[in-house]
Formats: sequence, C-alpha cells, structure tokens
Amino acid sequence: MRNNSYFVILFIVATLFLPGHRSWARPLELENRISESTRALKDMMDAPDGSIPSDLLKRSRAVVIFPSVIKAGLGVGGQYGTGVVLRRNPSTRKWGPPAFITLGGGSFGWQVGVQATDLVLLVMSDVSLRSLFHDKFTIGADASVAAGPIGRDASASTDIALSQGILSYSRAKGIYAGVSLQGSVMQADWEANERYYGSDLSMIDSFFEGKGPISPTAGRLIELLNKYSR
Repeated sequence: MRNNSYFVILFIVATLFLPGHRSWARPLELENRISESTRALKDMMDAPDGSIPSDLLKRSRAVVIFPSVIKAGLGVGGQYGTGVVLRRNPSTRKWGPPAFITLGGGSFGWQVGVQATDLVLLVMSDVSLRSLFHDKFTIGADASVAAGPIGRDASASTDIALSQGILSYSRAKGIYAGVSLQGSVMQADWEANERYYGSDLSMIDSFFEGKGPISPTAGRLIELLNKYSR
C-alpha cells in the first residue's frame, strides 16, 4: 500500500511539469500582474472624472496596461513598470490572450517625488502594433504618442484616432513634477511569456494567433475588455 502511494505521488509531481500541463503551475506573480491590470482598466473606465472613451477602445488595434508604474526622481527621473498587452482580433472583434510587456526609461529636467501610476495605452494603428515586438520600442520615436481625450463620447475622437499612433491614459497617486512618456522604452517580456504559456508557445503565437490556454484571471480581463468595447 505504501509503495502504491509513493508511485501516485511521483505521477502527480511528474504530471505537473509536463509541457501540456504548464498552465497548472503558472507563476503567481504573472497571474497577479494580470489581475492588477484588470483592476487598473476597470478603475480608469469607471472614473467619474473622465473615463477612456469606449468608441476609441472599440477602434484600437491593441491595448497595453501597466498597473502601478513606479516613477521617482530628484533632478533626474526614472520609471519602471510591468504589464500586459492584448490584441483585438479584426475578424471576430474579440480580445485575445494577454502577452507580457515591460516599460522603462529615464528623463531629465527638474523632477522630484515618487509616484505610482496606472497607465493604459491604446494602439490605434497597425504600424504601431507591429512595432511593439521590435527589440526595443521607444515611445515618441517608433510611434507618436498623445494624451487621449477623456469622457465616454469625446468629440475629437475621430481626428485623434486617425492621426496618432498611441493614445495614453493615466491615473496617478503621489506627488511628481515633469513626468513624460517620451523616450520611455517598451519591451516584450519574452521570458515571462514563456514561463506563463510554456516554451512550446511563442509570444507571437499567443498575441497574433490567439493561441494558448486562458486562465480564469486572464478570462476576467478579456471579459472586461469585451464589455467595454462592445
């Protein structure tokens, strides 16, 4: 009886590490990153003082969400954050599984303070969408970026959506002066994507082809995006 129990335990342990069952052991940190992205998106869409216009979200090619980007500086500033990016399938109009992405950069000029900022970027053009997966995507150089209009029905939405590559929205807590996204670098987090989906599924597969198992945590984020862009 004891030997049988021993082999059962070995079988369970081995099964957990088989490639096909990688989703069972998804890193908690990455699930938390998705959960925090869901919270950040909901907070911004439901903000009474100016939400992201749903018509712009509906027209976007992809959405990038960075919950709690940390910005700090004393004379010279810097910022860093981790988040997710999701693409909307142009045929089905549904949002695909999240891929992982990072944000970093420094800036000069008079800056002081520490701040945690929720940041949502709407990618409005196919050119900007493809550029996200370059080795380094520099905001302002690889694609134009502009502060997005607020309110559920922004009157300037059409012109802005057609003329800008990326629209940015942020909500901050803390005190900071002189913050700008210009020159910040976004990079695909290939390592995080492999840890989450397994080595047999690339980030290109999950992002552009919509492949990969969707956890309940990711499902809630996708459901929220489908709701707001319906």
